[in-house]
Amino acid sequence: MTTFVLVHGAYHGGWCYEKIVPLLEAQGHTAIAVDLPGHGDNRIPVGDVTLAGYVDHVCTIIEAQDEPVVLVGHSLGGLTISSVCERMPGNIAWVVYLTAMMLKSGQERSELARYDNPEPMTAKRVIAEDGLSATMPAEIIPVTFYDECSDEDVANAMARLVPQATNPIMSTVTTTPEKFGSVKRAYIECLRDNAIPIAMQRAMIEAQPCDKVFTIDTDHSPFYSAPEDLAAHLLALAD
Repeated sequence: MTTFVLVHGAYHGGWCYEKIVPLLEAQGHTAIAVDLPGHGDNRIPVGDVTLAGYVDHVCTIIEAQDEPVVLVGHSLGGLTISSVCERMPGNIAWVVYLTAMMLKSGQERSELARYDNPEPMTAKRVIAEDGLSATMPAEIIPVTFYDECSDEDVANAMARLVPQATNPIMSTVTTTPEKFGSVKRAYIECLRDNAIPIAMQRAMIEAQPCDKVFTIDTDHSPFYSAPEDLAAHLLALAD
């Protein structure tokens, strides 16, 4: 059986995988939906939240497992899982980018601007006066994150979103072919994503080819809009 470690993206918590965890567990696997520091039930002051802290937290969870895991990261979570692979490649059976930022070493999202929407998500976020966190205007959240989701799921998700610390948003990752490059890599692209457009997803895949690419015809949040499809793709990577 396989252990899946599920890492959320910006503003979210491990709760966003609430429909995926039981689907994986029903097939006899273990699924751990991580609350990164500052998110979900793992709350710390937003000024203390860093990408390095995200990575430390996930590595601690993986170190406690008996076998290499399937590590999944959604959206901004792509930065975390890339860094985890660089630190402990031998502990990762597969790394899976779920419509996620799969950036090259030292690359910034701004370098992919030509693939972004005419009004990109990054231009819409509101930075707090102290510069430590960002939020998204409530009126654009549904179409940006949950365009294909039910009204009930949208309401439940929006009630649990938290301000996103800016440190992880502004950080870059450093990876090497010897470590990060040794981990089997999969990408799950979402065709109707309004946060990370499909053109940007495919540009990242072209820049860093993956061993497997799966496609879901849905929005930025397939854990709500297409949970069965998402679970099926993840299960295809299980032992």
